[in-house]
Amino acid sequence: IMLHSTFALSLLLIAVTSNLAMAIKKEKRAPQTLSRGWGDEITWVQTYEEGLYQAKKSNKPLMVIHHLEDCQYCQALKKAFAENEEIQEMAQNNFIMLNLMHETTDKNLSPDGQYVPRIMFVDPSLTVRADITGRYSNRLYTYEPQDMMFLIENMKKALRLIQTEL
Repeated sequence: IMLHSTFALSLLLIAVTSNLAMAIKKEKRAPQTLSRGWGDEITWVQTYEEGLYQAKKSNKPLMVIHHLEDCQYCQALKKAFAENEEIQEMAQNNFIMLNLMHETTDKNLSPDGQYVPRIMFVDPSLTVRADITGRYSNRLYTYEPQDMMFLIENMKKALRLIQTEL
């Protein structure tokens, strides 16, 4: 009987460790899945809470992109965003980046409604910068593919605001 249970236990251990190995492998690929097509070179945080924590800790602004998989405007924006080298580089080096396919409980992230795509900036003091808006008065925080230069200016503005307010 002893022999049998040892054998069963070792089988169990093998199963557990191979699952663990699979989980670790998955972990390494996480940035690609978290990017959801917005930029694989960018380190993405997983949750809004983690984003706030990292922004405060690193003194970088948090950029929150709200989007949905089946929204054609989001897809078009994502393509322009991912293909723009200046945006990708700034996102990679100067921002804490988060893309979300669901709303957060923070009402400050939807000052004029819960629409997609929507890009909000939060500074390291954890203030949502409702003053950094896009070009459209009916949807203040949306951007279209042709607005990448405008988004770049807003990213620079988010960075400048930190310098001036510290």
